[in-house]
This record gives sequence, C-alpha cells and structure tokens, in this order.
Amino acid sequence: MSGILNSSIGRKIAMALSALFLIFFLIIHLAVNITSLFSADLFNELSHFMGTNPLVQFALQPVLVLGVIFHFIMGFVLEIKNKKAVGNISYKRNNGAANSSWMSRNMIYSGIAILAFLILHFIDFWVPEMNHKYIEVLPEDPTRYFGELQHKFVPIWRVAAYVVAFIFLSLHLMHGFTSSLQSMGVSAIRKKFYKNFGLVYSIVIPLGFIIIALFHHFNH
Repeated sequence: MSGILNSSIGRKIAMALSALFLIFFLIIHLAVNITSLFSADLFNELSHFMGTNPLVQFALQPVLVLGVIFHFIMGFVLEIKNKKAVGNISYKRNNGAANSSWMSRNMIYSGIAILAFLILHFIDFWVPEMNHKYIEVLPEDPTRYFGELQHKFVPIWRVAAYVVAFIFLSLHLMHGFTSSLQSMGVSAIRKKFYKNFGLVYSIVIPLGFIIIALFHHFNH
C-alpha cells in the first residue's frame, strides 16, 4: 500500500477511490434524511436502524470515518506536492488562470471549508450520539431522532453554516468528479456520460441537504 501511495498516479487513484466511496455515502445519507421532510415516523425508524445496527455501527461507521480522514489527508498531500511541482515551472509555461478552472486551483480551500463543516456536523450529531450510547448510556428511544434533528436547525447561524458548506461541497464535487474520472482512466465514450451525471449529482445532493436544513428551520 505504501508503495502505491509513493507514486503520483497511485496517490491520485487512491484519492479518486476514497472520493467515490464518500460520494456513495452521501447518497445514502441524503436518502435517510430526506424522509424527515414528509414522515417523522419513517425518519425515526431509519435513523434508529442505522444507529443500532451492529454492522453499521462497528463495521461501516469506522470505515466511513477512516475514509473521510484518508480523503482529506491525501487531498492535502496532493496539494502540497502540486504546489512544489508548479514552483519548479516558470509562470510563462504554467499560467494557472489560463490552463485550469478557478475551482481546480482552489480545491484546497473548498476542502478546508468542508472539513470545518464536518467538524461542526460531528459536534452536532455524532458526539451527542456517542455520549447518549456509550458515556451516559441512556435508554434508547426510537422516536428521539426527528426531534433532535429539528432542534439543531433552530439557530439561524447553524442553518447559514450548513448552506454555505453545501455550496462549497457542490463546487468541490463538480471538479472532483472530473478529476476522479481522469485518475481512473475512464474512456472518452463513457466520460461524457459520467461527467454529466457528476454535474447533476453535484447540484442535486448538496441542494437536497440545503432544503432539509431550511425546511426544519422554518417548520420547527
């Protein structure tokens, strides 16, 4: 594994795979949370299952956390190495503004914004959940999840933070999809389809989370 990560291509492929894993997770996460817009009971049922199922808690959840950590660390590593590489090339030969999009040149900043949001998200939901289960060891209430979700979106500052974070996520995904396809060596024929799919995904998924935050803020 270390040999693969020591090569430029290996690091890019590893980055692409971790990105695709997180992209798949976002679909599941949105699918569960979107039910809170029309059925508190269904949302409670799905959240209770996800929160108590041993496979999810002790197998998938650690993999997810490791995937997030790996993706961000690898992103910072690639950014540092890219900066060093660009530093060795004259400005005339590598005019960034002319040869790449604004988003591709600023992925590190959108990544930092998303990382800051993830820390807030963990503090909002994951930390209280761990406290509920393993520190205070409170009795499990299968109907508690909907109320907890609504309560988090009462403060307008938190809703604003979520909206801004998901706008950054959308921009990050738009470039991330294209970059992942290049790293994975997708054929030109399929590339157009996946690129269009990536554009739709990059808009629909973050927009879905924004709608959830706004809905619960105005309907608590």
